[in-house]
Amino acid sequence: MASLGQAKMLGGVGAILAVLFWVPAHVGLVLLTAGLVLMLFAVRNISDTLGDHAIFTNMIYSVILAIIGPIIATLILFAAAEFIFNVFTRFFSDSVGMTGPVVIPSEIWTAIGIVILAGVVLWVCILVSTVFLKRSYDVIAMKLRVDMFRTSGLLFVIGGATVIILVGFLILFIAAVLQIVAFFSIPEKPQPSMAPQQTWGQPPPSAGSIGSDCSLLFRGAL
Repeated sequence: MASLGQAKMLGGVGAILAVLFWVPAHVGLVLLTAGLVLMLFAVRNISDTLGDHAIFTNMIYSVILAIIGPIIATLILFAAAEFIFNVFTRFFSDSVGMTGPVVIPSEIWTAIGIVILAGVVLWVCILVSTVFLKRSYDVIAMKLRVDMFRTSGLLFVIGGATVIILVGFLILFIAAVLQIVAFFSIPEKPQPSMAPQQTWGQPPPSAGSIGSDCSLLFRGAL
């Protein structure tokens, strides 16, 4: 049975594991994968508890884009590497015994364009992934009253947008740390809805009561 207590532990532990992605020797990749799985289960519990399936749907989209983005970029880079290898192999074989200035083959610019394309694809996938993540976290922050989710989601988007100039990596790391705090700040039970504000003093008289009072005063004067 889904509960916020389970979501708190699963999400908190998962967020900690995800921050350790930098550990070398492929251990970081395993920790990141495990962390994403745990956070998915946590968000699923929150979604079921609150009865809002859009929370989990947006999280799923975010994780899928975060996974397929690096995969697509890696495939493009492999294609670029093979293309560059073939170009230079042909270049060196053709230049054996030749005299005169060395001319760089024009295909090298095509290879550079392929590498740039890989970076753009990766950046777009990361940015769109953080947008879906922010949508999920905004709803969680509103319904559970944990504003740290909203802050973390906003920093994820800013980091995703600025990762192309490298400073985004630092912002993403800060967002991941705040994500840990957000999950461990989840209450054990859903917060009750805000009660309507109390109005002090007597309520203003309605138009009907004003008309009735004026009629009585008029009759008394007669």
